[in-house]
Amino acid sequence: MTVNETRRTEGVTYFTTVDGVRIAYRIDGLVDKPVLVLANSIATSMNMWDGQISELSKHFRVLRYDYRGHGDSDTPDGPYSFDRLGRDTIELLDVLQIDRVHFLGLSLGGAVAQWLGIHAPERIDRLILSNTSSYLGPAEQWQGLITSVLEQGKLPEFADMFIKNWFPSHMLESENQHVTSFREMVLATRPHGIAGSWAAIRDMDMRRTAALISSPTLVITGQNDTVTLPEHGELIAKTVPDAKLLVLPAVHLSNVEYPTEFLSAVLEFLQVK
Repeated sequence: MTVNETRRTEGVTYFTTVDGVRIAYRIDGLVDKPVLVLANSIATSMNMWDGQISELSKHFRVLRYDYRGHGDSDTPDGPYSFDRLGRDTIELLDVLQIDRVHFLGLSLGGAVAQWLGIHAPERIDRLILSNTSSYLGPAEQWQGLITSVLEQGKLPEFADMFIKNWFPSHMLESENQHVTSFREMVLATRPHGIAGSWAAIRDMDMRRTAALISSPTLVITGQNDTVTLPEHGELIAKTVPDAKLLVLPAVHLSNVEYPTEFLSAVLEFLQVK
């Protein structure tokens, strides 16, 4: 399969990158609407946006995809880099012959979004950076995690870690369908995909280069986020010229914990005339 070939399976379409990795994606909404790309958190799939698709697709042609190592995409050996993850996105837009998009990324997706805003500003109209960071060092802390997640049988332990980092205690203590579905997404992610993405985070430092982002930018942060701390979002908002900052009383998955407020902010920002 070459980079320009696609095939469709149960609503998901695939293309192959120049380095031979098959990437899964899906499009919802009418072709005459502006394109909005959604990029998800590490250890999840494009399905993390299911709760927003119905409303977003009324206003946008919504394009979502699975990173390499996640969901229905292939899992090449790592390490990955944001240069590679960002170019996967650009190649997808090229295959679909889409010149410019709005881009909403959460967590790992927010780091991909920053890379695109810095290195491919001609492809980005409006940018939303949610629950993310421009730097999550030091590098040494990630190497231990990378080594550990690749050990046999460790994924359930890391699924527990992710879930505790993503949701407030009241959701964890109840039989919450969101918690269950996200745990299933983590357990369906290949350890090499998590390790490869952690390597990209390990090597990431966009604290200075984020100042090169020229797209109108909204930064959303969670007041109770222990993964990408509120001050991380505040730093991005101070660094990106004229960026707006929204603080929600959320942990890490603002789109799940505060869906109404999250969606309202996204639509208001993207529909500015």
